[in-house]
Amino acid sequence: MKEDLLRFKKNQKYIFFDYETCNLNLNLSHNKPWQLGFLIAEGNKIKEKFEFYLAWDEINVSKDAAAITGFSKSKYNKLKQDPLECLEIFHKYVYNKEYIIVGHNILGFDVYVHNIHRKLCNLDSDFSYLDRLYDTHCLSRAIKNKIPSPRDKMLSWQYKLLNFRVKGVKTNLKEMCKVYEIDFDEKKLHDALYDVEKTQQVFNKIIWNLEI
Repeated sequence: MKEDLLRFKKNQKYIFFDYETCNLNLNLSHNKPWQLGFLIAEGNKIKEKFEFYLAWDEINVSKDAAAITGFSKSKYNKLKQDPLECLEIFHKYVYNKEYIIVGHNILGFDVYVHNIHRKLCNLDSDFSYLDRLYDTHCLSRAIKNKIPSPRDKMLSWQYKLLNFRVKGVKTNLKEMCKVYEIDFDEKKLHDALYDVEKTQQVFNKIIWNLEI
């Protein structure tokens, strides 16, 4: 039924999230998240925005990561907060089944970083939210390669798309902003909160191009 498509669910609740990290390693011993940004939306309307700098006793952001994300040690030291308290606020939404979870390349990166965040706070792994998740990176690959949505088994379908690559076909956030003519500041990309704001705008376009 067309009415079941997300584009028609004006009251659907969403959480869009993104982490910034010390590097791209997904091993707990070698990486830590230092910024968590997420926003809460209902339909296409943003209701709340959250930005947390996560305080750790030791943090070592690589030169490459610092250059890409604009990491500032002085800003970090000024704004950092207790990581567990930040996580508890995030969990109120991400584990609430009323919310659909959205992010760009979160299946390939951020869900694992979230698990690192949990473990650093002495919490067990919990990926129970994945069946409510939409990755705009994967969805963009489906659109660009004209791959129809199955409307069910969305998680496994998206994981297949995560590893589906066609030479010359770009689906990063910068590219998708260009595709949908969304204004963006390239210098701000890779700031967690800015990225989720742009991801939300991209997602609001995607749901009109893909049957989900």
